[in-house]
Amino acid sequence: MNQIPLTAAGAERLKLELKQLKSVKRPAVIEAIATARDHGDLKENAEYHAAREEQGFIEGRIAELEAALSNAQIIDVTQLNVSDRVVFGCTVELLDVATDKEVSYQIVGDIEADINYKRIAISSPIARALIGKETGDEAIVDAPGGTMEYVIAGVEYK
Repeated sequence: MNQIPLTAAGAERLKLELKQLKSVKRPAVIEAIATARDHGDLKENAEYHAAREEQGFIEGRIAELEAALSNAQIIDVTQLNVSDRVVFGCTVELLDVATDKEVSYQIVGDIEADINYKRIAISSPIARALIGKETGDEAIVDAPGGTMEYVIAGVEYK
């Protein structure tokens, strides 16, 4: 199986999530299933079916996290020595040429990507357009929403 790139911080977040799922959420859903069973007829028991569905989601996420962590290639961004070039794990400050707004993204592995925390997947159109470029370079991104043009304002390795 192919190795999955993960930042060191991302691997720690995934390990914490896995621990939470196994030690808190799994036992809670097992208890909810047992309680719902005590209410009688399982065919028409909405609580039972909801708890079973939640158990399926939890078990699926546990399997996904275990597989990702067992095949992970953990990259410590702070140990990279690549001057001001955009590489996996770095945080990139971008200036949108059209709107003159600045935005910042960290380029991470697919499983740790979360736009709410400004972490974008290495496989995303923006990340693919930025990899290998340096501070001051322009990057043209062919995204589903149209073509965007950015100037790389800075690169950090934290």
